[in-house]
Amino acid sequence: MTQVHSIHAIGRRKTSVARVFLKDGSGSIIVNGLPLDTFFSRETATMIVRQPLKLLNVASQFDFNVTVKGGGISGQAGAIRHAITRALMKLERANTPEKSADESEEGGDTGTGDSEKGVQLDWHKALRQAGFVTRDSRMVERKKVGRRKARRSPQWAKR
Repeated sequence: MTQVHSIHAIGRRKTSVARVFLKDGSGSIIVNGLPLDTFFSRETATMIVRQPLKLLNVASQFDFNVTVKGGGISGQAGAIRHAITRALMKLERANTPEKSADESEEGGDTGTGDSEKGVQLDWHKALRQAGFVTRDSRMVERKKVGRRKARRSPQWAKR
């Protein structure tokens, strides 16, 4: 892996938006100026945030500085996970050597160039299979006029 200066990524979940800045380091995650374990009191939230790092076994290689706004605990944890996933994919793309036009036209791969980037090319596939790449678009439905909630109507009495 080459030296990483800083990679920026944005992740979203429900009404939460998280900005993540990735750089080389020792594995610390700072969320809104606080360590991850201090910011999230629930252990499940910290587990959700660390899932992509555990999956790729890179938990102690990078430092993350996170700014998160909106939503609640669950939404913020999901937004941070989404942003970390996007940052790791940007890092993978930045470190993957581009194929030249001559190599791509040949079509036949000799397999010599894949050994260098084999680990990096697997990141996107592994994150995609785990379901971390796709933004979870489920949000609270808005309240409608004449209803008590989004779909709950007032009680109806026949007499």
